[in-house]
Amino acid sequence: MADNYIVGVAGVLASLLGFVFLYYKYSLVRFRARSKLKRPASMEATRENCEAVGTTDVIIVGAGVAGAALAYSLGKDGRRVRVIERDLNAPRRISGEGLMPGGCLKLIELGLEDCVEDIDAQPFHGLVLYKDGKDATLPFPHVAGKLFHNGRFVQRLREKAASLHNVSLEQGTVTSMIEENGTIKGVHYKDKSGQPQAAYAPLTVVCDGCFSNLRRSLCNPKVNTPSHFVGFVLTNCKLPNENYVTFILGEPSPVLFYRISGTEVRCLVDVPSEHVPSVSDGEMAHYLKTQVAPKVLPELHKSFLSAIEKKDNIRVMPIRIMAAAPHPTPGAFMIGDAFNMRHAITGGGMTVALSDVVLLRDLLRPLHDLSDASAVCEYLDSFYTLRKPMSSTINTLANVLQKVFSASSDPAMQAMQQTCFGYTRLGGLFSNGLSAMISGLCPRPFSLAFHFLAMAMYGVGRLLLPFPSPKRLRSGAELLWVASSVLLPFIWSEGVRQMFFPLTVPAYYRTPPGNKGRNV
Repeated sequence: MADNYIVGVAGVLASLLGFVFLYYKYSLVRFRARSKLKRPASMEATRENCEAVGTTDVIIVGAGVAGAALAYSLGKDGRRVRVIERDLNAPRRISGEGLMPGGCLKLIELGLEDCVEDIDAQPFHGLVLYKDGKDATLPFPHVAGKLFHNGRFVQRLREKAASLHNVSLEQGTVTSMIEENGTIKGVHYKDKSGQPQAAYAPLTVVCDGCFSNLRRSLCNPKVNTPSHFVGFVLTNCKLPNENYVTFILGEPSPVLFYRISGTEVRCLVDVPSEHVPSVSDGEMAHYLKTQVAPKVLPELHKSFLSAIEKKDNIRVMPIRIMAAAPHPTPGAFMIGDAFNMRHAITGGGMTVALSDVVLLRDLLRPLHDLSDASAVCEYLDSFYTLRKPMSSTINTLANVLQKVFSASSDPAMQAMQQTCFGYTRLGGLFSNGLSAMISGLCPRPFSLAFHFLAMAMYGVGRLLLPFPSPKRLRSGAELLWVASSVLLPFIWSEGVRQMFFPLTVPAYYRTPPGNKGRNV
């Protein structure tokens, strides 16, 4: 940096003084960047680096997991990145607390593996399912996941991004995008003091989370809220299987327990959206005590009841599902929960987000100039097909399992739930295959199809034994019908062709603009 400013014609003394001055200024900028987390208000300190038009390559709206990771990865590649985040304080969320093994590998690919250090993150090696006094273990193959406080992890990602001198983070609320002749040129936003501002860049990446106010301009959002997570923290208690997520199946809702620090265990209760009691008037506490507590394992029961009694300990969060349905727009792009959401019951959201960040970074690497917005947009269309192995596998599995494991009075759905649980207890290829997909280590849609087919055959076999009868044949047919009605809509929403036959999609073969032999 100093080489650009050293004056070589003013004598040795002037040169040395100029070098010392510039080195001090460079060190000061680096120091401010590294201390951004300790003083959130100072995150605007490097804002002047990206003020003028033409000094920013990429604007990123949102500094959550996807936004902060993307800012760091693009900054490491030499891009000048400007990040605008609504709130730079540590998020307080009851989801986004588990990073699957596949996500941990993506974190390593991005050079961000140290972001799960020094935040009291806890390793976990799989899931243990409990139902009707029985249990089934789904161990992860070879690689462990990480559990932590979401806010601590996000702040470490932001700190890492802010440590780069060519990445600017500032607090502000983006209100709209600047469009000229169908091309996005930048964003309008209000800064921390509420003053209207504008920022310009050849590419704007929107990743402002599940409550995005910009997604309608860039996709066809069909948001569904099948359930809510009710979350609270248990302190100083032990899980029946440490380093494993405890997953209790039963009426009225699935219940999860997992360790987020050395002294804290998170409890999440999945409650159908049409039956969410109020927290403020005590209905939720009563619901948890009378409906959920009887299903909790004995070793957790006392801590469960104590946690419910703590003031302001219970929090509720809607869980949203939204298939990816982009409108390719020159100058703009979407990733993260703003673009695609799946049920959080399997904890795969951050794995999909980090996988998308790796893919987008790799696609942008050959592009030295982003100014041709139409050509860049056409090239990045390949992203939507290339992401399908990871995203469609995790999305479909999460959405199907949540629907199957939710309580139902339908005998066929209850049989489906018993089938899923029994299948996980088979061990070997069956349980290992499921755990590999849940962990993000086996992002293969055909593996998903194989296991659902094998599960259906197992379920029908259970119903027909010991001897087929008209009644049992009917029950088997109902099971297949229910299984198809649960699975096929989610596969359809992911896109059958992109999910199973990506090589037949022309966008799969897109090459960087300007390359000869470009196939579109």
